[in-house]
Amino acid sequence: MILELSLWVKLILAVAVAFLISFAMTPIVKSFAVKVGAIDVPTEKRRVHDHPIPRMGGLAIFIGFLLSVVLFANITRQVQGILLGAIIIVVVGAIDDIVSLRATVKLLGQIIAAAVAVWHGVLIEFFMNPIIFSGSEYIALEILSVPITILWIVGVTNAVNLIDGLDGLACGVSIIASLTMFVVALLVAEGNVAILLAALMGACLGFLPYNFNPAKIFMGDTGSQLLGFVLATASTVGMFKFYTVVTFLVPVLALAVPLVDTIFAFCRRILHGQSPFTPDRGHFHHRLIDMGLSQKQAVAILYSITALLGLCAVVIVSTGKLRIFLLAVAIVAAIAVGWFIRRTLKGHEYHPKEDSDNEKT
Repeated sequence: MILELSLWVKLILAVAVAFLISFAMTPIVKSFAVKVGAIDVPTEKRRVHDHPIPRMGGLAIFIGFLLSVVLFANITRQVQGILLGAIIIVVVGAIDDIVSLRATVKLLGQIIAAAVAVWHGVLIEFFMNPIIFSGSEYIALEILSVPITILWIVGVTNAVNLIDGLDGLACGVSIIASLTMFVVALLVAEGNVAILLAALMGACLGFLPYNFNPAKIFMGDTGSQLLGFVLATASTVGMFKFYTVVTFLVPVLALAVPLVDTIFAFCRRILHGQSPFTPDRGHFHHRLIDMGLSQKQAVAILYSITALLGLCAVVIVSTGKLRIFLLAVAIVAAIAVGWFIRRTLKGHEYHPKEDSDNEKT
């Protein structure tokens, strides 16, 4: 992987500038959240904190990300679409953090943001061929590319939003997913996408010290939806345009924890005769807490799983001696993660708690 020095400089600066801006802006955003009433009050049984905490911290992440991208990325039409869509996501999320919008209104905002990105060329145009004996590795989606891309963007946006239930969880998982796709973007020579992901990583790293347990501020829907939207659109630009099964697996593995959690949540709610948007206490992080684990232990387990899957994604994209080395690292990491999870869960049993009837997604 040989990159120009100028690109390395931009990548480093993108991370650093986004980090510094996000870190500096978070206390200011916290004060603003208190003034406008964007406070998370734990009145529902699924909440794991025991006192009111300001939310809307995602605004600091957005400011750091936006300024870093504007300064260091090549603002192509696709990048314009991602930034415009992100603005829509942040506006809807900020309003929701203050007045609690209905799920259908938030969904509409996500669809509009996704449509804006698609209009600017952020499209999944090809898909892996499920018929393994076929002579073609991919299928041209043609007219289906628009609805499939919108479904992917909205799905990932909601997936990251739904795992934002413990201090530092969504932020940390997004950092790991960004790092995974950042490395792969460099391997496949997508420098501009790497800058986007570097900016997102830096902004999240700047916010995480305030959000890690015990959290001083939550990112709210402003942040969790923003992270999901940027990860979804960046993966569409940087990974899905390659037609092989390998590159298709990269964003899926990087985002496997929130995606699988969301799929299980929707299936669980539908089987119980509920709306798929009805909140409950059945998410992975809730189950770990209900087993008696602390927030830090539960978050550490989900971080570990995300990092291991991310490493697997990098392994399958790499080639030659690098792949052999990374494969050995992945095997050692898998053993370590398995030992850590087994040791952490030892002596703990799942004791489900009842959900409140008036919860909010």
